[in-house]
Amino acid sequence: MEKSMIIEKTVDFKVNKKQVWDLLTNPEKTKLYMFGCEVLSDWTIGSEIIWKGKTEDGQEIIHVKGEITEIKNGEKVSFTMLDPNIGIKDIPENYVNLTYELNESESGTVLKLTQDFAGTENAEKRYNESATGWDMVIDVMKKLAD
Repeated sequence: MEKSMIIEKTVDFKVNKKQVWDLLTNPEKTKLYMFGCEVLSDWTIGSEIIWKGKTEDGQEIIHVKGEITEIKNGEKVSFTMLDPNIGIKDIPENYVNLTYELNESESGTVLKLTQDFAGTENAEKRYNESATGWDMVIDVMKKLAD
């Protein structure tokens, strides 16, 4: 059986949707949990989204770039993404799709994260790296929010 190339994570936060949305979209907050990267976008459909950070030697670099494909402010955002530094072609077929969806729960907010690598170059390697990365990132996100 072929391995699914979709990462799905559900994360429970003890804070409201507005606070989780801020955690996901505020560059000052993303820098704290996303390996030093600030997420930058104007959060409208068709606009660019980038994660900008620094290399080990202090050079500023775009670690991930993409485009917003769907947004419902404060509730859901979907975008494409590609690391331009991993040596794969910068073509639409190689962009991964990522969706953050927020729903209220009895204890606060549930974040559903879906990242789809199907059909992309080096899909399995990228999937495995992201699955490991998300486990680390989510732990830090929960500490920051809760």
